[in-house]
Amino acid sequence: MFGVGIPELIIILFIIVLLFGASRLPEIGRGLGKGIKNFKESTKDEDRRD
Repeated sequence: MFGVGIPELIIILFIIVLLFGASRLPEIGRGLGKGIKNFKESTKDEDRRD
């Protein structure tokens, strides 16, 4: 996946924790999940209209 391995993912996760703090991570994850769900639902709606 774009040449990103486990060590790079760990570094990225560490930087995210430093920037946002551990207490905000669940809130950010929840928001991302809702956004992805809404996007999938909207693409399904587009397919039904055609």
